[in-house]
Amino acid sequence: MKAFTVARVRAHGVLPILHVLGMIIGVFGLSMLLPLVVSQLSADGAQHAYDEAVLITLACGVFLWLTGRRWKRELKARDGILLVVVTWLLTPLFAALPLLIFLPSLSFTDAYFETMSGLTTTGATVLSSLDKLPSSINIWRAQLHWLGGLGVIVLVVAVLPLLGVGGRQMFKAETPGPMKDDKLTPRMAETAKGLWKVYILLTLICMGLYWLFGMTPGDALVHAFSVMGLGGFSSHDASFGFFKSLPLELITEIFALIAGLNFAMHFMALRGRTLSPYRLDPEIRWFFAYVLGSCLMLGLLLWSRGVYHDFPSALRDASFSVISMSTTLGLSTADFGAWPYFAGLWLLFLCSFTTSAGSTGGGIKMLRAVLLYKQVYRELLRVLHPHAQVNVRLGEQVVPEKVIYAVLAFFFVYVASIVALSFLLSLSGLDVLTAFSAIVACINNTGPGLGQVGPSTTYAVLTDFQTWVCTFAMLLGRLELFTLLVVLTPAFWRK
Repeated sequence: MKAFTVARVRAHGVLPILHVLGMIIGVFGLSMLLPLVVSQLSADGAQHAYDEAVLITLACGVFLWLTGRRWKRELKARDGILLVVVTWLLTPLFAALPLLIFLPSLSFTDAYFETMSGLTTTGATVLSSLDKLPSSINIWRAQLHWLGGLGVIVLVVAVLPLLGVGGRQMFKAETPGPMKDDKLTPRMAETAKGLWKVYILLTLICMGLYWLFGMTPGDALVHAFSVMGLGGFSSHDASFGFFKSLPLELITEIFALIAGLNFAMHFMALRGRTLSPYRLDPEIRWFFAYVLGSCLMLGLLLWSRGVYHDFPSALRDASFSVISMSTTLGLSTADFGAWPYFAGLWLLFLCSFTTSAGSTGGGIKMLRAVLLYKQVYRELLRVLHPHAQVNVRLGEQVVPEKVIYAVLAFFFVYVASIVALSFLLSLSGLDVLTAFSAIVACINNTGPGLGQVGPSTTYAVLTDFQTWVCTFAMLLGRLELFTLLVVLTPAFWRK
């Protein structure tokens, strides 16, 4: 009887989201039309894969939409969290269909890993011979970065009110960063639309510049998707090193830095025609201080150690690697795994916290890192002055204690997750460096690690078990730990 009651509670927890889930899957199926059209126009031989994938995805979306109609209601907080998790579990499954159909030798584990890596903007890949793949396949892989960058859910939130379904809870669960209650506009749909307009505008500018400075239209589209989503998929095995072009590298660095900042800040700056949001942002000074300081430091290190014969060459590759890794972009022009160990470890350190809250990047976000630093400093002051009333401030605002506690809890779970998953990979047979760097790269949605998963190799060296552990780490990082972990608790399913 108790088991039956628990089953009913779980069913009633899942059924109300099916209606919205069906719409999301349907919209996601329509997104496959771009690579389908590219495949048809270029006659690259992959059109049948998209034909079947689109039909299967749309059919499943319609089925879920029809099934959930009778339980349709306004989403609650718990519904929003569950919908986000289920969406991020299912969309990689449908995204893998073109790969599984066109590449029959690719296992389901590797295909799901590849598309989860795409949607979470991680950029870790198991595929090789990218230069020989059909252009539509490479465009689809990069398009997953672009969709996942700002979030599939955020796109659908913009149209949900038209369909009679509120989207605020989904938006809060989906949006990365610790300050999720701030609204840029009075309505969630307007907020989502505003963010997407900025996102699309920047993507078009980036693509246009790539094309202007020598990329083919296909490469320009792939890398614009990848850079704005801060993923690491490229259409070439040599990653961005294939182009050997300083102007293209500079364009990538500029747009990676833009994508690593808070998109809400870009939105407010464009809407108000003012730079004030950038001046007032509490993260931006820390962001550029770490990035620019690291570029100079690693450039000097590589030059002094004789890795490069002149400082400009060292600074060029060091700057691209620092900006790419710190923003969790993951593209590469050089194999930093062959550099001194300190350089590789510093790059992994940077990808853990550098990007801003509200960006398309991964990691714990600079805002949390700043709050952690300020909390540590406050505790040091309390040791010296036990009775002093010391507040943690961001700019002129006092940070509420509940935010500080939430950040401390997040950081503890973040570190515990890295340690536990690294031990799990090590237990499965990986060396410590590869295990640790793979988890750090995956949970921060960065892509390349060190050792056997360095920038010159792929994740194809992992066993199926190790691949699933990294897949879980990517999803855990993309949903910022708690969104995923709370669904795994018994309390979530209690009525």
